[in-house]
Amino acid sequence: MFSHINLREPAMRRYKRLLIVALFLAVLFAVFQISGLRGHFNLAFLHQQIVDNKISGLLIFVLLFCLGNLIQVPGWIFLAAAVLALGKSWGGLATYIAAIISCVFTFLTIRFVGGDAIRELNNRYALRLLRSLDAYPIKSVALLRVLFQTVPALNYALALSGVKFYKYLIGTILGLPLPIMLYCIFFDYIGKVLHVS
Repeated sequence: MFSHINLREPAMRRYKRLLIVALFLAVLFAVFQISGLRGHFNLAFLHQQIVDNKISGLLIFVLLFCLGNLIQVPGWIFLAAAVLALGKSWGGLATYIAAIISCVFTFLTIRFVGGDAIRELNNRYALRLLRSLDAYPIKSVALLRVLFQTVPALNYALALSGVKFYKYLIGTILGLPLPIMLYCIFFDYIGKVLHVS
């Protein structure tokens, strides 16, 4: 009986930090949902903030992007708001800078809460992914950014993977321009078709 308990104890310890991260994110999401703050994470609000005042609007935009990334708000909403308010060039640049800041903020927050919890899992799929990430960290992060941009789940996984921060940052900087540029062209086209300014 005691040996059975002892065998399960390390497994529970391995999952403890992941559970803490999940609880942290659930509480954060609930606070934003119950307080009504999540209602500000929409295209119209973000667009209006930027249009009303370029400087403070952009600061609010960056802040909301950082918080939105933690509570599962899709990054395309921020990009669309910036492109429709500032045009594809300036909107794309504003989004690129905000996306990097947001990814860094999410990385540091989740790393602080959960450390490198994924490395503690005894799962062959996780270990295989970590080997690939360890072998080519910058290339892997850059490719993941091209494919998934600022998807919150990707940010959580990379933060918990134990990848070095500077490699994460370089991969993020290299991987985001292409998808942001393509989305900028798309949203600029949509804005012209719908006559949104």
